[in-house]
Amino acid sequence: MTRRAPPPSPSPTRGEGSAEDPESGSAGLAQLKDRLAAHQLDVLGGFAVAADEPGLPAGTRTLLLLGPAEPGFWPHLTSQPEWDGGPDPVDRWSRRVIGRLACDLGAKALFPFGGPPYHPFQTWAKRTGQVWDSPVRLLVHARQGLMVSFRGALALKEALQPSPPAPRPCDTCPAPCLTACPAAALTGAGYDLPACHGFLDQPEGQACMSGGCGVRRACPVSAAYARLPEQSAYHMRQFHK
Repeated sequence: MTRRAPPPSPSPTRGEGSAEDPESGSAGLAQLKDRLAAHQLDVLGGFAVAADEPGLPAGTRTLLLLGPAEPGFWPHLTSQPEWDGGPDPVDRWSRRVIGRLACDLGAKALFPFGGPPYHPFQTWAKRTGQVWDSPVRLLVHARQGLMVSFRGALALKEALQPSPPAPRPCDTCPAPCLTACPAAALTGAGYDLPACHGFLDQPEGQACMSGGCGVRRACPVSAAYARLPEQSAYHMRQFHK
């Protein structure tokens, strides 16, 4: 009698380590980064989440913070359908791209905009071991320096292995950021917002308007980060309306 071949084993479901599950383990994190790269996004840090941690979706085990990947983010973004002359194109693009990715992964997308209430992205960032308070109190990232920005986060139900803590770049830096503000509006003493806006209204402030905040540009890590002046100029215009 001919023996019948056993039926094929069912494919593992999401969260069981499937080869199609880009969130599982360190290999899953690498696959996720590949998917993000198609949208010029990168994982800027992440951390493990305790069971039922307040402020995060139920069942979250890993939170990953996402931001621009350079070089190439700005040309990619400005070629997208959200760049249509309407309001908030960067946020609309972030919602579409990160929201769709979250749906595909069975995750939740969280954003630093759209409040109040707002998600505590600064607090989350400092939990990653990749982001710290700088001497001027702005956040500084291990690779992006003072140019760091977050477009969203993924709350995953799978346990990943985010990058280990990096050395804080400010610990070995002469801190040119402390004296870089031409208006002395952003220093170690804090941020004088009215003084900053007042300076940007003057002819002397146009270098910051066209190329980005002088303090952020003074950071040595920022100087090595390939962020285009056009991107900084856009965000300066949004800031100084």
